Amino acid sequence: MKTITLMTLLMLTAFTTDAQIQSITSKPLIIGTVEQIYSNVLGENRIFNIYLPDGYKEEDSTKYPVIYILDGSIDEDFLHLTGIVQYNNFSWINRVPKSIIVGIANVDRRRDFTGPSNFNNDKAHAPTGGGSAKFINFIEKELLPFINTNFRTTTNKTIIGQSLAGLLATEILFSKPYLFDKYIIISPSLWWNDGSLLKLNPEILSEKFTKSLSIYIGVGKEGLTPGLDSHVMEVDANLLFDKIKQGKSKTIKVFFDYLPSENHATVTHPAVFNAFRILYPEFKDN
Repeated sequence: MKTITLMTLLMLTAFTTDAQIQSITSKPLIIGTVEQIYSNVLGENRIFNIYLPDGYKEEDSTKYPVIYILDGSIDEDFLHLTGIVQYNNFSWINRVPKSIIVGIANVDRRRDFTGPSNFNNDKAHAPTGGGSAKFINFIEKELLPFINTNFRTTTNKTIIGQSLAGLLATEILFSKPYLFDKYIIISPSLWWNDGSLLKLNPEILSEKFTKSLSIYIGVGKEGLTPGLDSHVMEVDANLLFDKIKQGKSKTIKVFFDYLPSENHATVTHPAVFNAFRILYPEFKDN
């Protein structure tokens, strides 16, 4: 009798467990949407990924700042940088304001992130290079207006770029600084065209420049660049910081962050985390 009872219990347990397994359902894990627009400036379709902050509702009137991520494909920097923003949004951390995130997916990053170069080694490294002015025009004339029209945005905008994307973010800072309020520039490839950006005298250095900007420049222990032998990533990043720091504008804050434990491949994630801590030292959600 005891044997029969034990077997019955085992059979019932197995049946119950099986029923529980059968009742489990799967569903997609969604963190955002994929949008696509046709760019008349670039003459091609462009894809970007959108993350909306917790609490974003179509019927609500609350507006949010926007963080734009260059190299923003799903298999590039979009997922892990969105995670940093979401982490810093937790109520018990509350370091960064809830933000809309736009990850700009790449088609040809070497074409889009570089300006013209007079050097053969650059042309060998990026045969399609030289299209940054067009890409910046796309951001200004098409992407930003699309986001502002279709999402509830404030006027506060941040751009994040690393390596060649950091070069582009620097070019935007120097050529059209009014496009963004915060610039997170990581390991910028300032070696391009033998450091031509570092030789410019941009508007932001003028005493007459009155827009408030916050600029973070981060770099790891990275050494010689793919460009001319005279360029070292850490040195170029420091030269960029010094150039901006010595400007006469009273409305610019610039920060330099050296991360000696990181290299060119690993620096992005910790640098962005540091950037948020530095750029939002006392943020409180009211």
